[in-house]
This record gives sequence, structure tokens and C-alpha cells, in this order.
Amino acid sequence: MMTKKVFQATLGWFGILALVGCASGPQPNRPESQTTGTAGMVPNAENMAGVYKQMGLMATDAPLAFVGKVAYFGTGSADTTLMLVTLSFPNRSLTFVRQDEQFSAPYEVRILLSHDTAQVRSITANEVVRVSNFREISRSDESIIFQRFFRVPPGQYRLSLALRDGGSSRGASQQGFVVVPAIRPGALSTPVVVYEAKPRTSLDSVPRFLPTPRSSATFGMDSAIVLYLEGYGSASQFPVRISIANERNQRTWTDTISLERRGAVASRLVPVPIGRAGLGISTITVSHVGSPDSAAARVFVGFGPEIPLMTYDELLSKLRWFASAERIRSLRDTPVDDRGRSWAQFRQATDPIPSTSEHEGLQSYFARLYAADVRFRSSGEMGYLSDRGMVFVTLGEPDQIFEQMVNQNNSSAYASNGRVQIWEYGQYNARLIFTDAGIGRWQLTNGSRIEFQSLSSRVLAR
Repeated sequence: MMTKKVFQATLGWFGILALVGCASGPQPNRPESQTTGTAGMVPNAENMAGVYKQMGLMATDAPLAFVGKVAYFGTGSADTTLMLVTLSFPNRSLTFVRQDEQFSAPYEVRILLSHDTAQVRSITANEVVRVSNFREISRSDESIIFQRFFRVPPGQYRLSLALRDGGSSRGASQQGFVVVPAIRPGALSTPVVVYEAKPRTSLDSVPRFLPTPRSSATFGMDSAIVLYLEGYGSASQFPVRISIANERNQRTWTDTISLERRGAVASRLVPVPIGRAGLGISTITVSHVGSPDSAAARVFVGFGPEIPLMTYDELLSKLRWFASAERIRSLRDTPVDDRGRSWAQFRQATDPIPSTSEHEGLQSYFARLYAADVRFRSSGEMGYLSDRGMVFVTLGEPDQIFEQMVNQNNSSAYASNGRVQIWEYGQYNARLIFTDAGIGRWQLTNGSRIEFQSLSSRVLAR
């Protein structure tokens, strides 16, 4: 099942707005629940917002990163649909200040629904996150979940989401079109990935659950995700077929279940074995057996929230300065069916703070990897593959950097003419020397390369 986490949730169970007379007519076909304009976006290794957008979500990048999701539920009338708008974002996106024994961070969320050029309704919510210790401030998972329900007529709307950090001037926003479906008897709700849920029994109420807008799972650690699903109508039986298709559109799992009737609503919490989907973005499709109605949701399976989207082989290649060659070789030689378990064991064995939901070691490592690629990139070479990038990723930021020029008269110590950089690491009592012959390609001297290899062996053995 999905890893247990602790959240600051702003649920707004009774925040339902009646939006009337502002939408176009009902759509003849039930669309998939997603915003438009995201097709064809290619995930970037350092851009998880691109991955979420490809999943049909609304997303922004750091420094104020959030993920927004829309879902639809029945109300008992085809003229009105219950629309759920959810945002999630990490604690570290906000500015915290200490207050007595706690740390707090205010934030503001604005949700705007409009039709054509007319503003339908603008909702502004001011909330405060409170945590008890400093470690919680740096969490990068979806530790804050904000949601609001609306009652809307079926039709097309423009949805605008905006998040503002109350402790700074930072803000982020996204907008897109949503098509609100008409939900009639025999139809299904949007399948929603949740951490927990309490099914409702009346269409006059709203579902009570804690959703995960990111709809993500960790390879090898989350054996299943849980979907909350509703069906509508008066039939005593409501059979549903569920299937998973991976990125190559190959069906990897299928099952048939029956929703359980609770008062006026048929619903169920459905465990889905997401481990069978493999890495990347998969599509979960649910359909009412004997009916043309269906709905879908996309989920992402990755190596963890600290690691960008990449293949298994790419991951092992980039971990060359994180773990010893023996550990990497063990992961590479693991049979395909056992890789999930081996990766979970690797994460647990190398996690510097097992009590948190994050892997702080991988988080800082990939941050250095990205920084090295930006700082040390040169023509024809990725920055993290350069000598300076290799040292930076492995040992971190040097305490001091000195640069000087050498010539034929004083270059014997460096075996080179041109510029020289000296990186000092007090923690390791080391001075590493890089030379540049004038082509912008900095290289370790032979002596410094031997010294670095000795240092990296000590670091990777931890």
C-alpha cells in the first residue's frame, strides 16, 4: 500500500459554491477529467511539473511548486455536478517563522472559475501551516493538501489557480480549460487516488477523503494505490471493470469488482496493484460493465519524490557518485522482477534520517547533480560529468576556491600553462587542483585525481 505520511490538510468539507447560469450546454460525451492544453509535453529530467502536466494536472515548478487536480462527482441531478479542486504543495515552498514552540507559515489560495469573459466566482482562502519542529519545514513531499468543492452546471470553464507564500513575495499560478461532465444514472465519478476516505451515503453531502493530487507512487515501496470511486443510479448491483495500461499502452492488470451501495450512492475504496504498471505514467481506466460510461485517471510511478523521471539504467548511471560501485553493480544485476524490492532495500539502507518520509541523502545528491550540470556545463559535455562536476557532486561545495594564472616559469607543479583553480575542503583536509589550458575544460591534476579517488572511496563507503 502507499507509504503512510503526515499532512496539513485544508479540507473545506462545506465549501460548496452554487454556480448557475454561466456554463455552456451539457456535453454529449463524458470527457476524461483533466485540464486541456497539456498533450505532447515531454517530461524534463529536472522538471517534474512537465510530468504532472502530461498527466493532465495543473502544475508549477520551484520555488513555489504546486500540483492542482480536478475531479467530478454526482449530485442526483444531471443539471449539477459536484466539482472538486485540489492543490498540494510541499512545506519547503513556504516561508516559516518561529512562534513560541512552533513554526508557522501563512499562505493564500485563489480559485477562479470563469466562462467566456465573465468571472463566475473568485474564492480566496488564507490559511496557516503549523509544524512542531524545524525538520518539518524542509519536507518536499505533498505535505500540504488544500481542497474545495463546487456545485456547477455541466459545460466548459476556464479554471485559474494561484498560490501565494504569505511570508514572502513569491507566487505561482496556472490556468486551463476544464469540461465539467453531466453525471447521469449509470455514470461513474472521477477515480481519485486517496490516502484515506470515508464513503458518503447521501448525494446532498460531499465525499470525505484525503486525496493525493500528485497521484504518485514510489517504485518498490508502494505495492498498491487506493482509488475512491462512486457510481450513480438505483440499480442494486454496480459492476465495474478496472484496468491499468502502461506508457506503451500495454494492459498490465485488469479486474472486475462491484461497488457497494451505501444509501443513495454506490462506492468503494479499490486497491490497485500499481507495482505491475512499471515506471512512468500509467492510465487507470474504470468502466461500468454493460454501459458505455467510463472514466480514467493517470498515475506516476517513480523512484521517489527526490529523483527526476528517468529509466532504471539512467538512474544507476547517475548514482555513480552516491554509492559504491559494488552497490550499483548489485542493483544492475538484479533480475527485472526483483528490482522494486532491491531498490526499496537500497533506499532504506542509505537513508540518513529513516524517521522522515523523505530520503534526505538522495534529495541533496540530486540537487547537487542538477547544480553541477548548470554551473560546469561546457560544449559537448554535461556539467555533472566534468571533473569539477564530479568533485562537486561527490564532496559538495568547497569551503574556498582560489584561481590563479601559471606560465612556463611557474607551472611545473601543475604540468600545465594557463589558469589554475584550487578547491579546499576543510572537512577532508584536502586541496584539489584543476587546470585549464585555455579551452574552458577544467581537469584535475594527476595528483589531485588520485587524492579525489581516495576521498570518494571513503565517502561512498559510508
